[in-house]
Amino acid sequence: MSNRQNQTDVILIGAGIMSATLASLLKEVAPDWNIKVFERLGGAGEESSNEWNNAGTGHSSLCELNYTNEQPDGSIDISKAIKVNEDYQVSKQFWSYLVDRERLQNPHEFIRSLPHMSLVQGKKNVTFLNNRYKALSGNPLFEGMEFSDDPQKLKEWIPLIMEGRTVSEPIAATKIDSGTDVNFGALTRKLFNHLENEGVDVHYQHQVDEVKRTENGLWELKIQDLENDRLEYHTAQFVFIGAGGGSLHLLQKSGIPEGKSIGGFPVSGLFLVCTKPEIVEQHHAKVYGKAPVGAPPMSVPHLDTRFIDNQASLFFGPYAGFSPKFLKTGSNMDLVTSVKPNNLFTMAAAGVKNMSLTKYLINEVMLSKEQRMEALREFVPNAKSEDWELVTAGQRVQVIKDTDTGKGTLQFGTEVISSADGSIAALLGASPGASTSVTVMLEVLKRCFPDQMKEWEPKIKEMIPSYGVTLLENPELIREIQHATARSLKLEGEIAQSSV
Repeated sequence: MSNRQNQTDVILIGAGIMSATLASLLKEVAPDWNIKVFERLGGAGEESSNEWNNAGTGHSSLCELNYTNEQPDGSIDISKAIKVNEDYQVSKQFWSYLVDRERLQNPHEFIRSLPHMSLVQGKKNVTFLNNRYKALSGNPLFEGMEFSDDPQKLKEWIPLIMEGRTVSEPIAATKIDSGTDVNFGALTRKLFNHLENEGVDVHYQHQVDEVKRTENGLWELKIQDLENDRLEYHTAQFVFIGAGGGSLHLLQKSGIPEGKSIGGFPVSGLFLVCTKPEIVEQHHAKVYGKAPVGAPPMSVPHLDTRFIDNQASLFFGPYAGFSPKFLKTGSNMDLVTSVKPNNLFTMAAAGVKNMSLTKYLINEVMLSKEQRMEALREFVPNAKSEDWELVTAGQRVQVIKDTDTGKGTLQFGTEVISSADGSIAALLGASPGASTSVTVMLEVLKRCFPDQMKEWEPKIKEMIPSYGVTLLENPELIREIQHATARSLKLEGEIAQSSV
């Protein structure tokens, strides 16, 4: 049975944080538009956005060392750190607006204050961290950051990490209390609950198989209703592909020129998780270290306090791995079927360029649990194997494309691909992803609805006071925004910081 008469204004593919954010923005600026969402799984936020499949860090460059590069002269380039931090401020402003308007309730169920720390060992790394601290701490976005290379002070900050540690070389950390832990799965579910109450048509267990342009300029989607075993056809003026690792295949099926020659490289991950209260209560922070030489940026080791279903736990990892699947619930043929004549050379070039990465991933896959425990013990010297269990995280598909730096360049970031006429857009890539979801979806609005943006701008500024403003040029606005979002989202660490 099929129906070709299902026409709507907007179709979103995938019920993750990106579709939830785009639909929420559209409902505010264009409340009369009809929106449909199709998700292959049985509920919202079950793949890449799920709390067990991501690190839950509100990425704001407070602790992530890979966002601050050391230059040949020893200076620190903080431009990317500033960009990521500003993007996260945008997300918090939108979430605050939704809480203040009672679109979202109980913000503590999806966001909490948590100190963010960076920890390094060795003289060279300590010098780098100190230079990074000096470069960032004078910046209003990073106000309140502390630096210490005193082991006694570090024992106060991170007792679990310092207990049983032999300090035989310089060690140092930075700490800032205005960091957050975000449960993106809970946030995604809350957003979809609100959207369904607002009349957004959400279909779970619906798999999009084809995306193609019709003669009259609409997009037609061929969709399997998995629950009722029937075929459906839906058309829309605008389609957003926010299907995580599944986005690349659907982008290719759309046939738009902008999607040609783009490939994807899947990277999987594992975390060691501890839920024992007597251990968990000894650590209250997200502590990021430096990635091993040759490791991809998403493999930076970190020990995180996480809050899931109101329970605190500790996550350590991620241990990188390789699977040909593009989704955790995907197919082992995903990588092979993503190789097309128009991206074959791009993919081949990436393979040649990234032999060291491939070797690193293979080595990671072969690690035993005990070998993974050894890596944990570099962070937590007294860690016992019986207290920690392995959890498989979500799949991340890194974008491979031809850039100015050469053919087949592996991109570590989030990327929007859209058609020239703005009628279809797809989100590809990984971290910082979810944390910057509001900025990324505002970019989709700007690209795909240029004619409406002038009309929508006052509403966008109401929701996001910093919209169109460079925060760094307005330190007072930074403090106003941080205080307002902290109050709305009940972020004690930020309230304390903004009142200093």
